[in-house]
Amino acid sequence: MSDQPARWSQATVYADMWVDPDDDPRDSDSASPDGELATLQDFLAGYRMTLRMKCEGLDAEQLARRSVPPSTMSLLGLVRHLAEVERDWRNWISDADPLPKLYGERDADFDGAVADQAVVDAAYSELEREQAATDAALAEHPDLGERLGKDGTAVRELMVHRIEEYARHCGHADLLRECVDGRVGQ
Repeated sequence: MSDQPARWSQATVYADMWVDPDDDPRDSDSASPDGELATLQDFLAGYRMTLRMKCEGLDAEQLARRSVPPSTMSLLGLVRHLAEVERDWRNWISDADPLPKLYGERDADFDGAVADQAVVDAAYSELEREQAATDAALAEHPDLGERLGKDGTAVRELMVHRIEEYARHCGHADLLRECVDGRVGQ
């Protein structure tokens, strides 16, 4: 007998999918977005939604469950980390003094991801707030070639880097979720 959860999927049409195509909120029958900025925003929204989907239906203990020692990574830690990262991206586009860290020193976003519903609720609230603030800051700069901040980083680079960050962590979330309850899928 193994203490590992059995692999499963909610999908009934394709066994390797998270949900059936008709139930996937990331898919629509509409045409793909027009233009580079709209395409980048669409991919970012899709990865943000994927992260939330990977966390849905889990309690505070499951969300805070660590992957494998010595890693401190957990689904809740990823939510907290991405809130911290969203805040940090605003530092890249500003000439002002850097915003303070949400969770403190290095790895505090993961270390503080404990099995407490108040911590879970706060993490989701902080992520939504930081995403909205970064989205609003970048909306003021629709020219993807515009260079911002002290380092002169192009808006395009910021958008691509945001997508890369979410995509990488959605890959982590796939593995973390499978370790928690065996659920698999894209």
